[in-house]
Amino acid sequence: MFLNCKTWFSFHYGTYEPKKLIAHAKDLGIKSLALTNINSTADCWDFVDKCQKEGIKPIIGTEVRNEDNFCYVLLAKNNAGLLAIHTFLSNHKQKQIPFPAKPSFTVHDVWVIYRYEEHILQQHFGPNELIGLDIPHLNNLTWQLHLGLDKFVILHPVTYQDKTHYDVHRILRAIAKNTLLSKLSKSDYAGDGEILLEEQELVRAFARFPSVISKTMEVINTCSIEMEFHTDKNRKYFTTSAEDDSALLRKLAMEGCKVRYGLRNKVALERVEKELKMIADLGFNAYFLIVWDILRYANERGFYHVGRGSGANSVVAYCLRITDVDPIKLDLYFERFLNPNRTSPPDFDIDFSWQDRDAIFEYMFMRYGRQYVSLLGMYNTLQRRAIIRELGKVFGLPKEEIDRLVSAREWNAEDKFQRWIKKYGELLINFPTNISVHAGGVLISEKPLNQYAVTELPPKGFVTAHMDMFEADRIGLYKFDILSQRGLGHIKDALELIAKNRGKHIDIHQVEGFFNDPKLAKKIREADTIGCFYIESPAMRQLLGKLKCSDYLTLVAASSIIRPGVAQSGMMKQYIERYLDKDKVVYLHPKMKELLEETYGVMVYQEDVIKVAHHFGGISLDEADILRRAMSGKYRSENKFEILRQKFFANCRAFGYEESVTSEVWRQMESFGGYSFAKGHSASFAVESYQSLFLKTYYPQEFYVAVINNFGGFYRTEFYFHELRRNGGDIQLPCLNNSDYLTNIQGNKVYVGFIHLQGLEERFAHQIIAERKQHGPYRDLHDVFQRLHPSSEQLNLLIRIGALRFTGLDKKTLLWEANFKSKRVEKEIPVSLFSTDEPHFSLPTFEEDRLEDLKDELDLLGFVVGDFFELLEEKYLQGVIKAKDLPQYLGQQVKIVGRFVTLKETWTIKRERMCFGTFLDAEGDWLDTVHFPPVYKQYPFLGAGFYEIHGQVLEEFGVYSIDVSSMRKLGYKFGTKNR
Repeated sequence: MFLNCKTWFSFHYGTYEPKKLIAHAKDLGIKSLALTNINSTADCWDFVDKCQKEGIKPIIGTEVRNEDNFCYVLLAKNNAGLLAIHTFLSNHKQKQIPFPAKPSFTVHDVWVIYRYEEHILQQHFGPNELIGLDIPHLNNLTWQLHLGLDKFVILHPVTYQDKTHYDVHRILRAIAKNTLLSKLSKSDYAGDGEILLEEQELVRAFARFPSVISKTMEVINTCSIEMEFHTDKNRKYFTTSAEDDSALLRKLAMEGCKVRYGLRNKVALERVEKELKMIADLGFNAYFLIVWDILRYANERGFYHVGRGSGANSVVAYCLRITDVDPIKLDLYFERFLNPNRTSPPDFDIDFSWQDRDAIFEYMFMRYGRQYVSLLGMYNTLQRRAIIRELGKVFGLPKEEIDRLVSAREWNAEDKFQRWIKKYGELLINFPTNISVHAGGVLISEKPLNQYAVTELPPKGFVTAHMDMFEADRIGLYKFDILSQRGLGHIKDALELIAKNRGKHIDIHQVEGFFNDPKLAKKIREADTIGCFYIESPAMRQLLGKLKCSDYLTLVAASSIIRPGVAQSGMMKQYIERYLDKDKVVYLHPKMKELLEETYGVMVYQEDVIKVAHHFGGISLDEADILRRAMSGKYRSENKFEILRQKFFANCRAFGYEESVTSEVWRQMESFGGYSFAKGHSASFAVESYQSLFLKTYYPQEFYVAVINNFGGFYRTEFYFHELRRNGGDIQLPCLNNSDYLTNIQGNKVYVGFIHLQGLEERFAHQIIAERKQHGPYRDLHDVFQRLHPSSEQLNLLIRIGALRFTGLDKKTLLWEANFKSKRVEKEIPVSLFSTDEPHFSLPTFEEDRLEDLKDELDLLGFVVGDFFELLEEKYLQGVIKAKDLPQYLGQQVKIVGRFVTLKETWTIKRERMCFGTFLDAEGDWLDTVHFPPVYKQYPFLGAGFYEIHGQVLEEFGVYSIDVSSMRKLGYKFGTKNR
């Protein structure tokens, strides 16, 4: 009887979580339920699945609205009707056009239900068009006179659960309209009474009109949605048949095997044969070939990529050059990637440069058909900080109070508004707010995607499906992960700069030589890795230093143990101790030695969790993989995690293990299972790290220019300029005659790009470059005026940063003349077509001021290109030590002055905030600090700049840091203290 139910996927409107709507309906004995979210069918298949499990008949449709104006409800009679609804919604969403007053469908598989209003009765109605009545309409009986009763059905809307959630609904509407709750009008929100009722109550209300009840039942009976869940719905063939796909994949794999392993590697050939059989048996030939095809196209375009994820466990993937990780060398078992018991699809994560990925997306849409391809969606949800901000605005709190509440983790409600924020904030956690785009998932289906979902066209420019990865997995659509990262942009651009600047062409894929290069080993051992993918963060550099890491396999392990779960469980420290001193290796049980001898008894990789769960805990391999995934949170809502936990402990008791041993093994598994990497994933990261490190080691100037131009890395851009200068780069301020929009390099001379000049208009920057390329260098200030016609504001920016220094004039002279010319040009009407002589003035000689120049750099670039410590008075450096001297002062109290780089906050066991700091000393060396809760609270960070630090020198595994006892911010010479 309920043909118009909304959930929280009616964004900023409905308040029911889908499973709670279904549970409530079951409690009330309701036998059928229609999901009609506003302009959406999001989560419809989860709804169908859960309804069927609860014995409720699911009906799928949508409530169509133009803004807040209700148009009609559409209900799918069958799957063909749902396809029509999805196509209808997708067409209007992608074109961003209003929905029509009366929709037109070419099929008769969609019910169209209008809400009862007097003017509706004047229209002509087709056989599938109806009028919906709610209980309040029964007070007005004039509709009987206009139309036969066979056109009316019960259309009681369900929007919220109860009075409390009615308030939540009104709050959501205020958030959506960005207004105060008190300023909402009645037309902005739902009516009272839009709740689930017992069906008998609804029937009693319409008892006088049995034909309305029977027509409603007729509509319910005509609707039937079918879906076979967890069955493959992806593109079936890459060629035209399974046989041709199998033959092509075999041909490519065997050719690749010869290249990768040579002609006589029996082990590799047997592994390829084994994998090919498994891939064919499980129906994934097309999946492999599509990934191969995408990368073939990328290689033709010169797009650099990295293949990672559990796909790195596949020798076939290695032979197809999908990955550069050798699974045989690293002892990676294929079953982690694909096995007969694994219900989840293969998982290739393919990283491209952020500059190239859109071209890959476009190729996939064109190659496989726009009806069949879309980006995968995801849903943004409300979380604590955003909820407090939104509720604060809705209740009319001042910004200062909202900021205070947001920053305070815990606070006592001081008034009714703060009590409301606490009350409704708890109810709003995890509410979806809008459809977004998954980080890189792409769907390629056998049937048109509108069979399964609505698609729209977000600003990104690529069609995106209204479903997330869980919904796609549920119905059997497996995503291709086409990801982007700045690290690949660094590598690609560095190779191009090296070829252009030095005439050298490098094959960056010859990584075997990198693994054995002593210079690279030294860089890793000394943690000299700033700018290098994945190994440049303070935490990672500390880990490399503690391990004295100097080889590929140790770096692979480091890439996984740096993850939060391993570090927080204490196993990272345990791994370091055992790695450095093999005598400290202790195994919890003899069985654990068999499984974890390679990693000194410590679980480092996801595979370790699977191995231990299977071989130690007696859980089957497929269940072990499910457990590993459950530990990442993917299955906790389905209760699979708890079921497998109980089975693990029961098996261990049966095997006779001591309870304490079992509990500790489980603790280690659980503590990091959701955060650790697959070994192949870590190996892929390590390969890219080595590639970055090779470029940094042998071509540091081009490498750092590439890092700067990709605006990606752990640190702010200014610190890559710092490293560039330390590595011999002669950094020049922006120059009209030498700079490009991005930073460029000529020999070892580097010109800062115009993009870094704050306030310079992008259009004008490109005009400067285009004019210079077409007509040659600028000669003088007059020439700049004649060719660029700059505004006085834009020209003053360029002069202040020194971009007109080629004129030979100092800044003050240039500013005086430029502003005079600007005023003169404004008065000249008409502008002369020919060059005119300029009047000359005798100006006094202006004194140059280095501090003024530095301040201009700081104001206009946000950093200085030279020695930042020029900004600090020398008196502050008296009596300080340097970072390189810390070993001499172990355990002692010291004073050091550092330029603040970054900090990382964390929480103690007692839920107190502390942090780790990173600084540069006066010689440009990196320094790490620890700020425990009392100190962090008393001596907070006050933004960028210099800090005088007092504290005790600490050492752990040969890595030094300072336990800060006090700290103060130091001002710049020209007095700007809190930049």
